[in-house]
Amino acid sequence: MNDKTSCESVALKPPTDQLPTAPMLVAGDEDLASLAKAIAHPARILILRLLASRKACICGDIVSELLLAQSTVSEHLRILKTVGLVIGEVDGPRVCYCINVDTLGQLKTLVRDLPCPDTTYSPEKCQED
Repeated sequence: MNDKTSCESVALKPPTDQLPTAPMLVAGDEDLASLAKAIAHPARILILRLLASRKACICGDIVSELLLAQSTVSEHLRILKTVGLVIGEVDGPRVCYCINVDTLGQLKTLVRDLPCPDTTYSPEKCQED
């Protein structure tokens, strides 16, 4: 029998009143994560800016405006369409794209509603503990 106790065999648990509380998911968190992931590439931000600057659907060649390959632009548009940030409507042989202002507004609201840390917070306070 081994009289020595290894560190692995002793599980020290802090009192339950000292355990940190984990943040909980709230309504809209999954939507925010999906939308944030969709705009997490500079080319997709550029596409949104281009569409917003026109204030109308673009039926022309977005590729020539962005200086990106057709396949690259198509993939970025697909991602933006999947989450509903961009609407694509077929107009004859081409597709007209425009921003879905409702979804963009939802994204803005979800970001605005993120909790803000206490304004008195400073990194120095963490070092004091």
